[in-house]
Amino acid sequence: MKTKILLIVLCLACTVSFAQKKKRSRKKKAATTTQTAAPIPTYTPSTALSAQPSDTSKRAPLKPFDRPLDGYYKKSDILNARVTPYPNIREADVAYAKRIWREIDVRDKMNQYMASPKQRLIDILMTAIANGELTAYDPSPDPKNDPDGDGFAHPLTPGQAKNKMADSSVVDKFDKDGNKISSVLTAGEFNPDSVVKFRIKEDWIFDKARSVFEPRIIGIAPMIKPKAGSLDLDYQPAFWIYFPDVRPILVTKEVVSKNSDATGLSYDDVFMKRLFNSYIVKVSNEKDERIKDYAQGIDRLYESEKIKKSLLDWELNLWQY
Repeated sequence: MKTKILLIVLCLACTVSFAQKKKRSRKKKAATTTQTAAPIPTYTPSTALSAQPSDTSKRAPLKPFDRPLDGYYKKSDILNARVTPYPNIREADVAYAKRIWREIDVRDKMNQYMASPKQRLIDILMTAIANGELTAYDPSPDPKNDPDGDGFAHPLTPGQAKNKMADSSVVDKFDKDGNKISSVLTAGEFNPDSVVKFRIKEDWIFDKARSVFEPRIIGIAPMIKPKAGSLDLDYQPAFWIYFPDVRPILVTKEVVSKNSDATGLSYDDVFMKRLFNSYIVKVSNEKDERIKDYAQGIDRLYESEKIKKSLLDWELNLWQY
């Protein structure tokens, strides 16, 4: 009996000693593993910046700039618009023709859209001339080829056309003692707000083949007021532009309206549909006189309205019922 108890005690002692040795070996193994493992880095702004490569050439290429759409829809209809050509007219079908010169004042309430800073008519013309899309013609009279100066006889360079629009001023030169020695005429900067009038040259034609009495605009000219000392000079054309050449440009330029941003009207529509107010300054006559040559003051306006009425009366007198 004593022998059995001794054997059981020895077995228990061996089991306990073996378990203690196994536990110690596990602790040693865990300690060595902890010492050899790499520490886990913590994220800080300084470590993030230091982790980036210093060589900028190794960075990924930047994404190209994609401009957002300025609005909720893209206006593409008017940008892709094309000019509606005039119907062809044979000389044999022209039963009546009259040339008219009229002026458009952008200060008029009906014409204020032409002077809007968003889309000025003069800015459209000057930009097209500077880009070589339009040709400006000298308005100076030529006794041989162009007596009136509006026959598109002498083209101007873009620089010459710009100088025509620039406000010139007289600059006095003085010596060291303050005495005036000379005066020089210098060209200033172009101010688009100074252009308040445009002149239009058009033909009113009755086409007997179509039985239509309609106007055809031939040319358009911005008006400037020259400065010559204390003299008060009248407005004069800066240059002339052949209107059929400017139509493909005007048809893609939308008119600004105070009532709605979506007008759907181009400047070409304005001139074709006669959506402007104007007054006549000259009609073709045997003496080549302007209205201001034989009428003054308010009589000029009366004479202009009289010529308008004569054109309407001529068409009405054609028809009999």
